[in-house]
Amino acid sequence: MAKQLRLGLFENAQANDSGTATWRHPDNKRYLFDKLEYWRDTARMVEDAGFDFLFLADAWGWADVNGARPDVCSVEGLDLPRLDPAIILGALIPETSRLGLVATGSTLLEPPYAFARRMATLDILSGGRIGWNVVTTGTADTAVQGFGVPMVGHDERYLMADDFMQVVYKLWEQAWEAGALERDKDGRFADPSKVHRIAHEGAYFRSHGFGNTARSPQGTPVLFQAGASPAGREFGGKHGEAIFVGSGTVEQLLAHSTAIRAEAVKNGRAASDVKIMSAFAAVVGSTEEEARRKYAEVADAQNPDVTVASYAWFTGLDLSAYAPETPMASLSTELSQTQVARFADKTVGDVLGDWHAHGVGARPIVGTPEQVADRMIELADGADLDGFLFSPVIPPASTADFIEHVLPILRERGAIAAPSDEPQSLRERLIGTPTAALADSHVGSSFRAA
Repeated sequence: MAKQLRLGLFENAQANDSGTATWRHPDNKRYLFDKLEYWRDTARMVEDAGFDFLFLADAWGWADVNGARPDVCSVEGLDLPRLDPAIILGALIPETSRLGLVATGSTLLEPPYAFARRMATLDILSGGRIGWNVVTTGTADTAVQGFGVPMVGHDERYLMADDFMQVVYKLWEQAWEAGALERDKDGRFADPSKVHRIAHEGAYFRSHGFGNTARSPQGTPVLFQAGASPAGREFGGKHGEAIFVGSGTVEQLLAHSTAIRAEAVKNGRAASDVKIMSAFAAVVGSTEEEARRKYAEVADAQNPDVTVASYAWFTGLDLSAYAPETPMASLSTELSQTQVARFADKTVGDVLGDWHAHGVGARPIVGTPEQVADRMIELADGADLDGFLFSPVIPPASTADFIEHVLPILRERGAIAAPSDEPQSLRERLIGTPTAALADSHVGSSFRAA
């Protein structure tokens, strides 16, 4: 290994995630997602294991097939209910001391002024351990109904997101300079020369005034992004610091990482300024036979009726309306194009079978600990990856299996660093910057007060 890999844990503040519904599996404890104990135990487990961050995905929309939410969604807890990930992270701050805490947040549905305050508050209280997964809302068709706002097309949502970013950069980087707070009872609480009024008149957002929070330890939280469309890659190359790519072959992942790094270079950054992290899942057994048996039990735990509803949730496409032999390349959507593009060479029947097995998530590696470790190293070396976002097939049992059986092998081979008690900001730890602030090459740094 030429570089040591970084690890994040993918989780979701709802009973199921990734378009699957495996909550009935006897080892699945995420059906208790609305109990703080579940999140506390999970966060402590991965922090003790040396993971770099806990990532909470999120969505605002719900499954919709022909204008109705199928009953199977309630029966199986597919899409609703869910909790606000930012509030969960706030509750985990005192339960952890080193673990990065990452929340998904939409640029389509919430005013940037309010969002900026919430994320800055979390970064302040955590001592600089917060990240933001920037999304334009893949489930926008139903989410906009709940918010009562107009639908915005896929590529235009990225233009809107860029405008959103300009507002939050001004609030995080410009409004309050580092050192503005003095807290001197014999002098002044804050230095007025370091507190600035921002002004923004954009195509989508307007904001004039003072930031509600002083500068947080990182200023801008670490920026995560995932998007396989051309517009998504362009946005990630400009703004993203850690970019998530899906699972796939070495060749497929290398194409993604090469394209993303090229976009970063176009924006005046070094190719190494962005950290590419692949989705990864594993079903581990002492033998291949045991691992295959465990994976079969996962498939058996899921109701097949979930598949059509969950694919429609992510894409707006009702695959039951098409013949199985229909080429996916003939279908289009204004929702998550990533989940259509990944199946461009498949048929509708192929997708229904694949989606039932693992939904939007990574196809798991099924095998012994040695085989799983071998595959991770092969992917990292061959596809120029900087790390993995581990997605438990059955939470938290799959995470515990990975930590107990696979992680020691990766450490023995020098692929993963040993856990460290040294306190660091998430940006220093994950991105490798010399300080907690955005790198000077990042577009956000240009908004700093002179």
